[in-house]
Amino acid sequence: MDAAKTGGDVLFVLIGAVMVLAMHGGFALLEVGTVRRKNQVNALVKILSDFAMSTLAYFLIGYTVAYGVDFFASAHALTGKGAPNSAGGFAAHGYDLVKFFFLATFAAAVPAIVSGGIAERAKFWPQMGATVALIGLFYPLLEGSVWGTRFGLQAWMAESFGQPFHDFAGSVVVHAFGGWVALGAVLHLGNRRGRYRANGSLVAIPPSNIPFLALGAWVLCVGWFGFNVMSAQTLDGASGLVAINSLMAMVGGILASLLISRTDPGFVHNGALAGLVAVCAGSDVMHPLGALATGGIAGLLFVWAFNKCQIDWKIDDVLGVWPLHGLCGLAGGLLAGVFGQEALGGLGGVSLASQTLGTLGGAGFGLASGLAVYGLLKAVVGIRLDPEQEYKGADLSLHRITAYPEEDAPGA
Repeated sequence: MDAAKTGGDVLFVLIGAVMVLAMHGGFALLEVGTVRRKNQVNALVKILSDFAMSTLAYFLIGYTVAYGVDFFASAHALTGKGAPNSAGGFAAHGYDLVKFFFLATFAAAVPAIVSGGIAERAKFWPQMGATVALIGLFYPLLEGSVWGTRFGLQAWMAESFGQPFHDFAGSVVVHAFGGWVALGAVLHLGNRRGRYRANGSLVAIPPSNIPFLALGAWVLCVGWFGFNVMSAQTLDGASGLVAINSLMAMVGGILASLLISRTDPGFVHNGALAGLVAVCAGSDVMHPLGALATGGIAGLLFVWAFNKCQIDWKIDDVLGVWPLHGLCGLAGGLLAGVFGQEALGGLGGVSLASQTLGTLGGAGFGLASGLAVYGLLKAVVGIRLDPEQEYKGADLSLHRITAYPEEDAPGA
């Protein structure tokens, strides 16, 4: 029975890992559909390369930083058949390996989020370097503090406020952190050339391909049910409440953004993602109506913040990843402490004080990490394409091919 249970858990987590892996295709398509044609190839290569760099950095360094476990042991030990390693041994059937795979797909979401903010003017290799730093060190420090036992943070919160910080599937650990890192990167990088006129007015740059944008959003939405439900990490911990809350938050985000944006397709599809970002933290404790409200609030917040960011604050965050992940992730962390309360139909076990401190701390750490990593790279190697490269587009400048080579060839 123990073998069957462990085998079932391995399969359960593996399915979740594959679903979240597919979400990275959604990130790529969403960026491809939003950036201009001359930067579509770069979006595809960047997301895939960032995933590879993230996985390697997380395997060699990051997972050890977060959980104190390394994989420098024999295959017998890794599958639970050999002598315990320095971290106390591995579970049977390679459960710890698929757990790593699952959590590595979460970690890789951070540079995928950043990618959308810095699109169309960022150098390629410095971004790979930033990915290694973020996933090898900065992200695991937060992850280990919230989802592990690092630094005694959760024990201190439980003792001080009655409950630890609750972030079931990463509204703060993944999304808010990634979104606030992206803000730091965008501030260092600066706006795209020609984005604002001399008088400060905005120059409209419409999405290049709405069908790709929509397909990316759909792929992300489907994969998100693995992101949330499989965060239980064991088959007997799976909960239908997480699934229905994810669904209701997605619906709330869609409807709110549909109304406030007057049916704008970019906002509607990103509104679904806003709801899903926000519900991650409390999806296991909220009532479905609380999840619906959470998604609705996130959808409204995204549309408002995206417009303020681009028009009034003149922050050229291309895909709006700071409003979408940074602000909606922050809202989700806080709302888990509201709609998770038993008085509002939730399961309880959450503290608004812990949620507030943990959420603001995670966002602040993300911003500090982004400013530090991209600031250092900017000073040492530079992080921005030169004006000619940016004018030609990252596709030709960096990859020497466009997304539509036959159409773009002279005389074609």
